[in-house]
Amino acid sequence: MLRLEAAGYVNVGKTNLHEFAYGITSENPHFGTVPNPIAPGRIAGGSSGGSAAALAAGLADAALGTDSGGSIRIPAACCGVVGFKPTFDLVSTDGCFPLAPSFDHVGPMARTVEDCERALTVLAREFAPRTLDDPRDLRWGVAWAAHADPLVRERVEEAAGVLGAKPADFPFPTKTSPVFMREVADVHRELYAENAELYGEDVAIKIERCLAVGEAEASAARRARDDYRRAAEQAFAGFDVLATPTLASVAPPVGIGDAELRERMIRFTYPFNALGWPALALPCGPAEDGLPASVQLVGKPGDDALVLAAGKLLASLVRGTPAAS
Repeated sequence: MLRLEAAGYVNVGKTNLHEFAYGITSENPHFGTVPNPIAPGRIAGGSSGGSAAALAAGLADAALGTDSGGSIRIPAACCGVVGFKPTFDLVSTDGCFPLAPSFDHVGPMARTVEDCERALTVLAREFAPRTLDDPRDLRWGVAWAAHADPLVRERVEEAAGVLGAKPADFPFPTKTSPVFMREVADVHRELYAENAELYGEDVAIKIERCLAVGEAEASAARRARDDYRRAAEQAFAGFDVLATPTLASVAPPVGIGDAELRERMIRFTYPFNALGWPALALPCGPAEDGLPASVQLVGKPGDDALVLAAGKLLASLVRGTPAAS
């Protein structure tokens, strides 16, 4: 935030979010549910739901989010805005209360890819933007669209078709979640022991499950994560950018709850936290109930400028994506 303010950004306020950034609905028992400005009665997504809602409502031009399993990209998808999870450690997490440190990312959110890119040039001084003029300059892949709801799938496949993307057999991670849970447990172990009664119920249940993960289970998950990295690198060979749905659905109704929604909503986002790869979420046209679908563009570690350039190009080609400001 200090870097953004030094660059001329003005802090217009703090936003609500899911408690401890550990959830995907931003239904916060202490500060209330974050409203979704484009879809009343639907969740804003989480954990960075307030940032996405403020952008969708026109209250800010850019916002910060944190992302450990999709917490920038999920609310961006729910609220019809743009969110970018950079390569792991490109943007410092100093000053952020951690969730799962080796999964945690900080990144920009905005209404356009250009505005996300502009904020990232301030947040990461070594980042240098680039442009693309023709989708044929890249090798595009598309994966996982078949797992999405019909109209979300249609919008993502339309975007992939404009790019000339070829099907990619990209794997999902398996047996990696215990390492995430162990890291959450290590962050909260003492705090929860002293203040359990102050935690909201949905977060407390997750913390207790995390505290039950032993070191042997976590070690096995670390090995599974290493295996997943190797499998992902092999599957990505021959591609420059991968397109997937950000979410399988449009924003779900309020009141279903994190526990019911979590696994389906992080399915396409969590893999790139486990990998630490850059991933951009941007709307790609209307889907179920007239609400926006979101496409996720992913690149190899360090290819942040390429992913954002791909997003700018896609936004210029596909109806329903946000135009440059």
